[in-house]
Formats: sequence, structure tokens, C-alpha cells
Amino acid sequence: MTTDSVIIDKGGLNSLIEALAKRGFRVVGPTLRDNAIVYDDIASVADLPEGWSDEQDGGQYRLEKRGDGALFGYTVGPHSWKRFLHPPIQQLWKARRKGFSLTVEEVPPESERFALFGVRACEMHAIAIQDRVLTGGAYADPHYRARRQNAFLVALNCGKAGGTCFCVSMKAGPRVPAGFDLALTELLEGGHRFVVEAGSEAGREILAELPQRPAAPEDLVAAEKVVEHTAATMGRQMQADGVAALLRANMEHPRWGQVAARCLTCSNCTMVCPTCFCTSVEEASDLAGVDSSRARRWDSCFTIDFSYLHGGTVRPTTRSRYRQWMTHKLSTWWDQFGSTGCVGCGRCITWCPVGIDITEEVAAIASSPSR
Repeated sequence: MTTDSVIIDKGGLNSLIEALAKRGFRVVGPTLRDNAIVYDDIASVADLPEGWSDEQDGGQYRLEKRGDGALFGYTVGPHSWKRFLHPPIQQLWKARRKGFSLTVEEVPPESERFALFGVRACEMHAIAIQDRVLTGGAYADPHYRARRQNAFLVALNCGKAGGTCFCVSMKAGPRVPAGFDLALTELLEGGHRFVVEAGSEAGREILAELPQRPAAPEDLVAAEKVVEHTAATMGRQMQADGVAALLRANMEHPRWGQVAARCLTCSNCTMVCPTCFCTSVEEASDLAGVDSSRARRWDSCFTIDFSYLHGGTVRPTTRSRYRQWMTHKLSTWWDQFGSTGCVGCGRCITWCPVGIDITEEVAAIASSPSR
């Protein structure tokens, strides 16, 4: 928190949503649906999950009522923000045949502008990772780049750690470090209010329009205590250093076979992960053979077809596919992108049907390395 932070109330938060909508942003934030807190369109504070929290453990997720009116009193649900910046299905081109001629039309990047409302620290780190993966280097994804350049990020300093959270271990939270337009910290004691900090010129411009007062020293102290409490109550922890080397040295560890006996290769972990980016393409045509198209779809290294080359798949077993996912996420990701691929959000643990825990797997290998 900076000394020029300000305080707004629920009415000011509502004004923020309205100000973003007036500027043409599609405002997306947390809301209740299908017995979960998911990210979807919001039009006002009334759409936020007021008074709701979540309880999470390996393979377990359920909502529960809080004893207060917290708007952000939950951790993270099954959705991540990548579904808006790197959507599950992306049309790439369309083609039409007329006689003996063929016209191919590339689908241009969408101009829709998203305001992502309530982006936690681990998710900010995940977006930064996808920025490096999808816009770094010579072959940037134009669709992701267009969405990302037009996005307005309202970040959130976490006030609650979930049962499967380990962002502190991954140095990815619970405080939002940078990269945001506005950052919120929700305070409940001494009156329901929000400490707001601007991180960009666009953020400062909108913040100037909101009803506010300067943050008093006691507000900043309270905000600091919120983040400190969250950091001290993580549900999980992971060995912080040396994981990349540990996994490289244990590619034939018996633990891979033990986890494979439980893994369903359902790909839930990769679908909910905020950093996984693997895709495949599929082409379709109408029955007349006149119109055809190509689309990109999310895929997973857990599917047997993902590693199919001429003659067969190179990862035919559950053991080989789980090992590929975990070693890429925590080890070889460093070689490709200069960081870990995990931000400690815990989604892969919560949404695994059999409760496989990536922190437990690392600990098991570390406790009895093969060499």
C-alpha cells in the first residue's frame, strides 16, 4: 500500500463498475452460479458473492455462508481469467469454395475490451506468465495480444487463504506486486470499506471519478494485517527451492507409478490451471464442401492424442503423461520461459476428482530421491 491510497465504500465500488462499463469495457468478476463462485459478467456490486465463502481440499469444493458481508471472502474457483484472454475456442480462419476457386479469410483479433474485476496475486502472476508464453518471442499470438492490450485489471489483495492455496511457497502472493490498473484490499473491521491503489494512468483517471477519502494510517495498517494474516494461513506449502533440479534427477522415481495408479488422466488439472496454454486445431466443413473453417481449442498433455506422432503417441501411459505435466510445470518451464509454471493457486488439487496433490508429490520425491 502507498501513502496516496484512498478509501471507497460499497457505493464507490459500484461507481467503479459503472465507470468501467461507460468506457466500453465488458466487466467480468466473481459471481455465484452452479454452486460455485465463477467469473462472469457483472453489472453492479449486487452481482458479487456477498457473504459467501468456499471450503476447499483435495478433490473437494463447497460454498458456505460467512457471518459478514464480505464481497471477496472466497479464494479461487474453477474458472481462471485465461478463459477471457486465451479462450477455450478461437476461430482462426474461414474458407469458401466457389467453382474451382477458394477464398480464405483470416479471422481478425477481437476488439472486445475486458475489465477483469478481482484478480488475485496468484492470478496476476499467471497472467504475467501467459504474457511471456503467448506474446514473447517472434511468434506472438495476435488474438491473445489484442485481448491483453485492451484489458483493464482491477486486482485484489487476498483476505482469505484456501485449503489448497500455496502461493506464498511460489512467491506469487497474497499481495499483488504490480501490473494492475487498480488494486483493492477489502477491510471489514471498523466499517466495510476498500483501500484502493492506482497502478497506471488509466487507473488513476478512473479513481479520480469515484467518491473517496484519503486512506488514514490506521487503514493502511489494517490492510497490511489482512495480507499478513492470509500469508500466515496457507492451506498447503511446497518446497521452494531446488524443485526443478530435483525432478530432473528423478525421472524414473517409483512415485510416478504410484500417482499414475490414481490419476484418471481426465485433464481437469490442466483445464483449471491459470497458466496451462496447450491447444490443438480442428478443421470442419459443411456437407456440401463449400464452407470450411479452422479453430483452435484448448487441449491437454494428459490426452493420449496430444503427443501423437506418425506411428503412435510418444506418451502412451498415465505415468508418462503425469510426469510430463508436473516436470514441465515445475522444471522445464524454467528452461523455456524463465520462471516456474505454477503460481500456487491450488486449483489442480481442488478440482482433481481423486485429490492428487502436487505439493504432496514433490514432498514425496524430495523425501526419498532416487539419486
